[in-house]
Amino acid sequence: MSHPEPESGGQPAAWYESWAEGPDSPWRHRPDPDFEREYATLTYERDGRIARITFNRPDKGNAITPHTPRDLAHAVERADLDPRVHVIVVSGRGKGFCGGYDLDMFAEQGFAGADGSDEVTGTVLDPVVNAINHNPRGVWDPMIDYAMMSRFTKGFASLMHANKPTVAKLHGFAIAGGTDIALHADQIICADDTKIGYPPTRVWGIPAAGLWAHRLGDQRAKRLLFTGDCISGKQAAEWGLAVESCPAEELDERTEALVERIARMPVNQLMMAKLALNSALNTQGVANSAMISTVFDGISRHTREGYAFQTRSATVGFREAVRERDDPYGDHKRAQFER
Repeated sequence: MSHPEPESGGQPAAWYESWAEGPDSPWRHRPDPDFEREYATLTYERDGRIARITFNRPDKGNAITPHTPRDLAHAVERADLDPRVHVIVVSGRGKGFCGGYDLDMFAEQGFAGADGSDEVTGTVLDPVVNAINHNPRGVWDPMIDYAMMSRFTKGFASLMHANKPTVAKLHGFAIAGGTDIALHADQIICADDTKIGYPPTRVWGIPAAGLWAHRLGDQRAKRLLFTGDCISGKQAAEWGLAVESCPAEELDERTEALVERIARMPVNQLMMAKLALNSALNTQGVANSAMISTVFDGISRHTREGYAFQTRSATVGFREAVRERDDPYGDHKRAQFER
């Protein structure tokens, strides 16, 4: 008894078609979803099989605001839902990837100047509520702090929990809160001279994402977080934090080569590979690490030393406070933005 030959059997390498291609695609007669959008802190565009998310506050070093985690999570979900997207690449405009939290807002103004919008008024994300909760002369409720800060981490973690592969392209600097974003990506590729690290462990910060040991191993993670020191992109690749580094002038070309190779893969294969590999990370306790680290990040901002840094920032400006923090380590002039 003969069986009808599937339509794809007569077509060479039909498995390389995307979900939205081919005569039997469920999306064959459906319109394309929107492929461009501009958010408060980033832009989104689909370029063939590649979704490009680009932080877009270059004059502020792409510093994190209350909009950033919500914008990022929404853009990642947009790419995840689009059957034409195979891989998501995240990068930053201007001199660097992301210089951490906007200290103009969070340190100097004690959250009161946050660019919150109407939908957060009266919630745990309300900047006025958090300004009151971060008053060194008032009472600190750690669970208000956790409810607020964990939302940042959840937004950044969308890169890890997306069904599709995510690639972070780092240049210039990925500092402090910027690493909370980058370390959630499945792959990091960076310029050799990129500055990567978490100097706020010196005072007023613990990396809330809790990913350093998972990405680097125990000793190398401790080497960085016990000192607040940074490493170069080249050293990040040598240590296994990045999958590849290259001269800055080659970063665009090398990144495109990587994401194009990933994008050739069938999207369902990519999803299954990522889910299978993420199961190992989940077994390592990534969620538990994030919960503990987020709690400790709040505590670090409400110690005697943390209050001293915050009040000093409010008095002389965060740049001067950061200079005073980093001068004993001899590395202040390497960073223009960071928290």
